[in-house]
Amino acid sequence: MEKGQIVELTIEDISTEGQGIGRTEDGMVVFVQGAFPGDLASVELTKVKKNYAIGRAVEFLHVSEFRRDEEWCPYQNQCGGCPYGRLEYSKQLEVKENQVRNRLARISGIEPKMQPIVGMDGMYDAIAERYRNKAVMKISTGGLMTKKGGIQVPVHEPRIGFLPPKSHEVTDCRDCRLQIGTAMAAAEATRRFMEEDHICSYDDRWDKGLMKQMTVRTAFGTGEVMVIYDISGKGIPNAAKLVEYLDDAVYEAGGSLESVVIRNGKKTETIAGKNTITDIVVIDDSSDGGASTDEMPVRELTFEISANSFYQVNHDQMEKLYGIVRRYCVSVCSMRESDTACENGRESGPNVLDLYCGTGTIGLCIADLANHVHGIEIVKDAVLDANRNATINGIVNATFTCGKAEELIPQWAAEGREEAQADIAILDPPRAGCKPELLHTIAEASIPAVIYVSCDPATLARDVKLLHEAGYELVEATPVDMFPNSSHVETVALIQKRKSN
Repeated sequence: MEKGQIVELTIEDISTEGQGIGRTEDGMVVFVQGAFPGDLASVELTKVKKNYAIGRAVEFLHVSEFRRDEEWCPYQNQCGGCPYGRLEYSKQLEVKENQVRNRLARISGIEPKMQPIVGMDGMYDAIAERYRNKAVMKISTGGLMTKKGGIQVPVHEPRIGFLPPKSHEVTDCRDCRLQIGTAMAAAEATRRFMEEDHICSYDDRWDKGLMKQMTVRTAFGTGEVMVIYDISGKGIPNAAKLVEYLDDAVYEAGGSLESVVIRNGKKTETIAGKNTITDIVVIDDSSDGGASTDEMPVRELTFEISANSFYQVNHDQMEKLYGIVRRYCVSVCSMRESDTACENGRESGPNVLDLYCGTGTIGLCIADLANHVHGIEIVKDAVLDANRNATINGIVNATFTCGKAEELIPQWAAEGREEAQADIAILDPPRAGCKPELLHTIAEASIPAVIYVSCDPATLARDVKLLHEAGYELVEATPVDMFPNSSHVETVALIQKRKSN
């Protein structure tokens, strides 16, 4: 194989970057941008390595039945945010389920027992769009230009949107199909304000300018909206005018502007409204085919969310994900009902460690099943939110502590505290996965069961392997499609300590 050669490929799979994957007759893997499973294409090889090649489609000889409308999104090839956007939703689910299964098997060396992936309900075009409750958008005016008299003005009009892969040029996105209308309305109001008041974006090439990016958080359960600006400076000139524009735009989009925040590094300041917005999460144990609602009826929980706190970006799928966590909690104790691990002389359920707990959503959603929930989180603002959320919901058997779990758990054990005597550890780490020190701490504490919520199948598989080597086994995994049209997928894994002979 050599650069410039034309080969005919049947596309069999798709990568996490959205590149179609095919194989030549001699077995070489070729990645083809813009190709989808089921395509038959003539491909020109543009780069040839020892074990793989990259190509571009010269002609499609047969178009995949799984392709969606070409006009699905006008920014499809510009912002890089939806590598699976042209793929039918049912095929997206199939691809993601296979990715979780394959990574668990290949990286951990364990053939997993898998439940079918949990997708979004209803008709695709009506449901799997506009699902994000958080939009993070870059802001650019192209730097600064000095006119006669030394006056500095923006190079071009304000652009607010997303960065394409391997690019620093912001795609000005007027309507992202993943975002709710309140986010797009807030972005348009910001463009108008910046243009009228000649506000510049920050440019790190010269360390000048003001606006870096904006984040819009919308609580689907209440309609409350928070707008956060990351800036390089002490404040935004004429901020009252900006807030007025935001308020009108968000209201017209069907939301209620409740908070406007500016951040400069670690410094956060609320310049209008409240420090938090409020969302409502409905816990229905029948939604994922789990426990009976007669045993665990539908409940509503209220959560306050601050600017720096983690919160799942897909409200509807979050409720299903938490239902799976609850089902696994029930499963752990039912499987070990004759063991002391979930009994410990208590009739009120297990002690649960909620690690990487964020605003406490998972821990509070399973608190009715537990004797006590002890949450640990390194972000101070999130811990404050979590304890406040416990109070708001009248939950008295959940407490949250700021710190590193790998340090606190051994300390609690040395002090003989109940917090260290956990029956279940719930892990919800960032994309990079858990620190090895934390997994070693869990193993040394002989915590009988781990429920691992992961947003990256590769790091989940790596950590499953580490736990397996420490005496644990993967019981079951359930993928959840939190991010339709993207390549990302959430997975809930049930992991238990192996019984000694």
